[in-house]
Amino acid sequence: MKGIALSRPAYAPSAQKKSRRITQLVFCLALVTLLFAWKDQFQKCSADTYLATGLEFLKTAERPPLEEYILRRNNLAQALVVDGVDAFVVEPGYTFSYYANVTQPEWEVWEGLQPEERPFLMVIQPVELHNGSIVADTSFLVPHFEEVRARLLKMPFPEKISTIIYEEHWNYYETLRNSSVWDGISSPKLMMDEEIRDFIVRGLSSSGFEVVGLGGEVKAVRQVKTDREIGILRAVNTGTVEAIRAMRQCLYYGVTENEVVEVLDNTMRAAGMNPFFDIVEFGKQAALPHGGHDGQAKLEPGDFILIDVGSHLYGYSSDVCRTFYPSAFPNPPPVDFKGNLTEKLAVWQVVLDAQAASVKAMVPNATAASVDIAARNIIEAAGYGDAFTHRLGHSLGIKAHESPYLNKGNFDAILRPGMVFTSEPGVYVLNQFGVRHEDILVVREDGEAENISGGFATSPWAP
Repeated sequence: MKGIALSRPAYAPSAQKKSRRITQLVFCLALVTLLFAWKDQFQKCSADTYLATGLEFLKTAERPPLEEYILRRNNLAQALVVDGVDAFVVEPGYTFSYYANVTQPEWEVWEGLQPEERPFLMVIQPVELHNGSIVADTSFLVPHFEEVRARLLKMPFPEKISTIIYEEHWNYYETLRNSSVWDGISSPKLMMDEEIRDFIVRGLSSSGFEVVGLGGEVKAVRQVKTDREIGILRAVNTGTVEAIRAMRQCLYYGVTENEVVEVLDNTMRAAGMNPFFDIVEFGKQAALPHGGHDGQAKLEPGDFILIDVGSHLYGYSSDVCRTFYPSAFPNPPPVDFKGNLTEKLAVWQVVLDAQAASVKAMVPNATAASVDIAARNIIEAAGYGDAFTHRLGHSLGIKAHESPYLNKGNFDAILRPGMVFTSEPGVYVLNQFGVRHEDILVVREDGEAENISGGFATSPWAP
């Protein structure tokens, strides 16, 4: 073999190939570094712009004190008398939290979102005092071995809570029926919370109780917000809108929907709020009202941006939506810009006009249906009736979606002062674009409803 030249193996890279690969690697690393820098700058810009507002909106909110929960339970007791009901029964959940500041996961930490089989019930009864006023008397049906833990929850009561204990081999519901709280009532009439589980309702029904579903004045207690509730709702919804406005000033072309979600959430956290949902859609993606895409769409010139987002503050929800252009898109748009800008801008205004019509219709003693119809008529007159595919709105509070619901068939629900609603008309042109405006409004005694979400949008450049 001596003297025979061996050929270079086919797999051995040449110096030139090595150099090219190194160059490509350096370029990729530089690009990744640049992308991270853009993202960091985007986040910093959004948070700094938000904080520069001074977060004045937070001044209307305070964590509900003991007196607030006493007021709520006493309001419930008075409603029970009006409805002719002996007691209201609720298990841990949103309504339990409303009256006693304990959520289901706080009671059953091992079950997550699924309540367990042992009932833990709050029973609220009306009691008439010597001066004729009606107040709440509250008891808790609880497993014996959990009684101490129930007391450690530090629920908002001025005195030690009253418990009715049961052993696990007993009939829970007969234990409640045979307790002394009924004071000789032969067949107590109980109103059930709408979230209570069916097996509990059946157990109570078979143990000497008359059971009725949620309704009447009792249902209205949570629907009509107290002044403290309105203060929190004003703060969290205004804060959410202001976060969108701040983030908008920092947007850049090429950013993805998912990146906007992350930056917007962190921006709201800067005010102490806790984001819990985001719908961010660019361009034609927004033709689906609640999204469904993978969030990888990149922002391009001429795209409408639709953002529907919610956050929590002191347990209360925001739920607002804006449709807008980024600050980089010129106002007015270039005359020679390709795309259906004329239709987009016209639809944007139609949806805003529909929202304005709903605000004027949102007055005491109006039906929920009439408010929806007022907005729907505007959109139908503009030729987009079939593209308004959902109800106008809903109430909100500790839940993002609460009753009453503003839809064109809900003639039973009558608006009262203190009720809070979303107004969120929309038009969705499949495979082209979508527009939705959503604000939070409180029904007032006199005049049209009041915006408590930082003011209405005025143009696609001023959301």
